[in-house]
Amino acid sequence: MRLFSTLRNTFIFCIISGFLLAGCTRITSTELGGGLIPPIDGVLTKDTILDVTTDTYEELDSVRIYKSDVHVLGAITNDPIFGRTSASMYFEVTPPVFPFAIPGNKDSIVVDSAVLVLSYKGFYGDSMQPLRLTVSEISQSTRLQRNYSYPVNYPAVNPISLAGPLASPVTIDIRRLGDSVKNRYENAKNQIRIRLRNDVAQRFIKTYDSTNAYKSDSLFKTYFAGFALTVDQSAPANALLNINLGDTNTKFALYYSSSSTGATKRDTAVAYFSFNTLTSGDANFVTRNRAGSQVANYVNNTSTPRSDSMVYVQAAPGTFVRIRIPGLASLSNRIIHRAELIAEQIPDDANLLTIDQQMSPPRYLLLSVFKPTTNAKYNVPNDYTFSQEGPNINDFGGRLFYKTTQGYNRVASYTFNLSRYVQGIVSRKDTSHLLQLSAPVNDSLFYTNPYPQVTAPALYYLNPSVGNDPAMGRVRLGGGTHSRFRMRLRLVFSRI
Repeated sequence: MRLFSTLRNTFIFCIISGFLLAGCTRITSTELGGGLIPPIDGVLTKDTILDVTTDTYEELDSVRIYKSDVHVLGAITNDPIFGRTSASMYFEVTPPVFPFAIPGNKDSIVVDSAVLVLSYKGFYGDSMQPLRLTVSEISQSTRLQRNYSYPVNYPAVNPISLAGPLASPVTIDIRRLGDSVKNRYENAKNQIRIRLRNDVAQRFIKTYDSTNAYKSDSLFKTYFAGFALTVDQSAPANALLNINLGDTNTKFALYYSSSSTGATKRDTAVAYFSFNTLTSGDANFVTRNRAGSQVANYVNNTSTPRSDSMVYVQAAPGTFVRIRIPGLASLSNRIIHRAELIAEQIPDDANLLTIDQQMSPPRYLLLSVFKPTTNAKYNVPNDYTFSQEGPNINDFGGRLFYKTTQGYNRVASYTFNLSRYVQGIVSRKDTSHLLQLSAPVNDSLFYTNPYPQVTAPALYYLNPSVGNDPAMGRVRLGGGTHSRFRMRLRLVFSRI
């Protein structure tokens, strides 16, 4: 009997010990990964959530699209959350050499056609809605400044006027832009081809020659100031196109036939003008109109912070969010195993399968420190670092990923690793900064090396390969007071 009792007690002790050991060896989950986190047992290791306060602001700094970047063209007329967007393009093309002339005896040249060809690199929005494009000529009174990068979001600062259309408006079916083009001159795909009027072809093929417009580059621009591409804002449209001016798919094609020797046999030939990324002028204007949209009710136009339940991030030129974490500065010293800022999309139930899918979130968000005294962005100390390979985005976070949460199968999410930043605050009493969440395109921030090799801030640049394509990407996130998709800082820590 005593032996049975001893065996029973031993068995019960083993079961209880097993439960305790299982509880002590549970590894906590993390949104980012990147290393083991000690088990949360409620005694040695704990986790907690710190509240954040959040505000949405409008991007007022100049944003620029450079010659080698993809340009954006189109219109968004139906986005109830972020409002309307229009994007127009302006650029020069030049002959392959100067002086230039169409080969052959001028009297024998027969004009065929002139076609503007654009290199299509993808779209953002709804491909089912066509775009109605107009090709115009830039006015000589507002010729492009070739060595100047025009601010994307301030067309009124350097306005460009038009001399008149070069073709009737054309309707672009976005779904067909990937189709192949095969003729005796082309074997390509992803082209937008717009035929210009016959008188335009006559002008470039017969009227212009090496004695006038084609004599020199400087003279040519006084005859032709470049192309303007605009989209009809009154027609239903809900898409932006990516256009690459610099590759061989973009050109101005002049088709003609001639006989320089007087022979009766004639054949159609083609001459190509192109955009030169070193010397051609260009401008890309993107205008946002948020009147009547949801975001208009949340943009903070004052210097007084507030805590909104919903916040809005839109790729530049767009909107961004400023984040404060009031509880950080008063935290006692402790070992920080993981500190994660978690941001989640608030799905648009009314448009879940339409606009919410078409207007996809930015592929990358940048979390930075904002200093009002210098009105500039800085890297998050100790966590956001640069190397020869670029920023440590995989470790720091910011890339878009989707997860299942709150009854939704696909919620856009962004997570940032702030472990070393928070450790510096609680251990060394480093400054708890005002943070800023944005969707960068061409952007910059001041960078300081991690502790203890802290250096003076140096300016670093981010380009679209790191961030986002211009104007493409927007997301409504839960703010610090949202009931279901609350933005929050999660801490996994141990007491010292």
